[in-house]
Amino acid sequence: MTLTDPETTTVTAERFRDAVDSDGVLERLLSSSATLSYDPEKEVDWDAPLEPLHDGVNPEWCTLYGTDLWERMGPEQRALLTRHEAASVASIGIWFEMLLQQMLLEDIYAKDYASPEFQFALTEIADECRHSIMFARGSQLIAGRSYKPAKGLHRAARLLKWIAKGEVAYTSILVAEEVLDVMQRDWMRGESVNPAVKTICKIHVVEESRHMKFARHETLEAMKGAGRIRRQVSAAMIAMVGYFIVKSLVQPDVYAEAGLDVKEARKAAASNSHHQSLMRLSCVHLMDFLSEAGLLTSFAKRMYRRVHMI
Repeated sequence: MTLTDPETTTVTAERFRDAVDSDGVLERLLSSSATLSYDPEKEVDWDAPLEPLHDGVNPEWCTLYGTDLWERMGPEQRALLTRHEAASVASIGIWFEMLLQQMLLEDIYAKDYASPEFQFALTEIADECRHSIMFARGSQLIAGRSYKPAKGLHRAARLLKWIAKGEVAYTSILVAEEVLDVMQRDWMRGESVNPAVKTICKIHVVEESRHMKFARHETLEAMKGAGRIRRQVSAAMIAMVGYFIVKSLVQPDVYAEAGLDVKEARKAAASNSHHQSLMRLSCVHLMDFLSEAGLLTSFAKRMYRRVHMI
């Protein structure tokens, strides 16, 4: 199959309505998976030489873009930083995709094996296995290493598969995937972005669009008849997951790898209004969905604001 460019718009009202209409949604997702899936081993040119000026993310998405520190950096150093930031985002993606797979397996363990819900969940897990390998190879290709979240968070996240049920599991998945989706739709169009990274982004955008529809569908199904207390608790848990995911996307080590003073770089990134605006923009449709699902409570809003998701 030849890789084609996916639709570049973000979540639309039409996609939201599709998630609400449960009749036939899962069957359509299974059909799409059978006809529109890719093999990264064949699609990505893993042997192409790495150009020093090739970026890993669109420069505008770099956490330091527009700061005084960015202005002091040379072209190769900027490109190096963007590649390490891309590797960090991909690595955190791997970490969460492993958690995602555990949550899905836990959720479908007792469900009917013949149901499209069970079968698509396994299809999604198969996709995520390929994505994780693809991200791992991509990180090694452009940065020569991978990254992990803080040790305490890495250990604590093991509990997620036990406590994240129903809407908490599926909306946590959606929160992570929606943010990455908006970023990658932009990166895959970037003129200066490494070609392998652009292809990886295209593959992920195409296949994750199904996963996001599935997550929205399962969330809305789980929330039918949910009471106030359940909504409050679930919204809080989802917001905390979103907070830690976004907080972890760019690890501090990326600045050291680019030859920067980590303390100075972290301070500049923390006050970078340009990057904060991009994050809020990337979460507009996600917040719309959370509001419609009754999962955007006052506490949740405060958590999202702390990482500029709202």
